[in-house]
Amino acid sequence: ALLLAIAWMLNYGSWNYIFYLEVMKNDFEMLVIDFLVMLAAMTKSAQIPFSSWLPAAMAAPTPVSALVHSSTLVTAGVYLLIRFNILLSTSWMGQLLLLLSGLTMFMAGLGANFEFDLKKIIALSTLSQLGLMMSI
Repeated sequence: ALLLAIAWMLNYGSWNYIFYLEVMKNDFEMLVIDFLVMLAAMTKSAQIPFSSWLPAAMAAPTPVSALVHSSTLVTAGVYLLIRFNILLSTSWMGQLLLLLSGLTMFMAGLGANFEFDLKKIIALSTLSQLGLMMSI
């Protein structure tokens, strides 16, 4: 989705989308770019439709789980949405992201209450905190 968004930005003649925001704020192409970036960020930060990989990766051996919890892996989607926050605040996709991240927080917190494996509890706690960061 991120590569498709980058390729779709070539329709504007540049990857510097900030120059085109005022002219193309409600344009369909900008809406497609916004959707693709939001999809890539939700996949990278393990939000609710894509949230099953984070606890499963934490059940793996320790070097793999340490890689998952490195700060550059799971927070890359949050950073991507910070860069594209202007697009999210002007469309309905920001409200959709708020709903999905709230559901992710609730699901991860509820799942952590009934889990006995400490590594999965830490993974679900991380997932809940990612939902909080995405909602902010």
